[in-house]
Amino acid sequence: MNCATPTDITFSFRGFSQRAGVTSDHCDGFGIAFFEDKACRLFVDNQSAVESPIADLVRNYPIKSRNVIAHIRKATQGKITLENSHPFLRELWGRHWIFAHNGDLHNFNPRLSGRFEPVGNTDSERAFCYLLDQMVEEFGYTEPCIEKVFSLLEKISPEIAEHGTFNFCLSNGKALFSYATTKLHWLVREYPFQNAHLIDLDVEVDFSEVTTPEDRVAVITTEPLTHNENWAAYQAGEMILFQDGRPIKHALTRVERLIREKENPELKRITKADQY
Repeated sequence: MNCATPTDITFSFRGFSQRAGVTSDHCDGFGIAFFEDKACRLFVDNQSAVESPIADLVRNYPIKSRNVIAHIRKATQGKITLENSHPFLRELWGRHWIFAHNGDLHNFNPRLSGRFEPVGNTDSERAFCYLLDQMVEEFGYTEPCIEKVFSLLEKISPEIAEHGTFNFCLSNGKALFSYATTKLHWLVREYPFQNAHLIDLDVEVDFSEVTTPEDRVAVITTEPLTHNENWAAYQAGEMILFQDGRPIKHALTRVERLIREKENPELKRITKADQY
């Protein structure tokens, strides 16, 4: 979730957490991070979001934040342990960075510099450490603008996606970067606000009663959370940067092309006109 003003996520999380064993089978741990300026509150558990007392606290405690990343895990690589629960946190340029990944990367063992090392043994945390490593390689220890970070992620993400499914959300508290190779959806809630009804629970809220005209909220999720709102689906290889509750930058790279090039090096001689 990326917002123009500090906002709580209790409505969305109530429905989302049901997918951790009730309406879906993502029950191998959960986590959620709430940014407050440069730092964040991070809650993780290797219990499912249905059973975890920490998840119950989040469902009932309206922590307000402008950037929130939540994750419910279905383990593909790595044991069901606390260190393998998303989202993952690291410090870079005097800020916390938070990362969550949905997918499965095969034979992904990049060389890391040692600045950022995985604590657990998931492909997801390795990808996060690699992304941060590449940021330092590109920009050094002077923080760049978010547009430059976006351009670097646009270049690196399809290369990682050659190893499998790479859907992710990443935030430094200033903005939220998102990327999909298979499945992500997004929407923006803004004035004049409407009512919304959850898919996973029989719960409805009229946002016009609990918001102001200054509020604006972008919600990004694997599958839509509500029945009666217009969710937009990401295209394969689409990256979107959100700030102040709205998408401010889009990019679309043909993931299929990179995979074909890996299988057939001769294709690299073809012009890059189909990347945009």
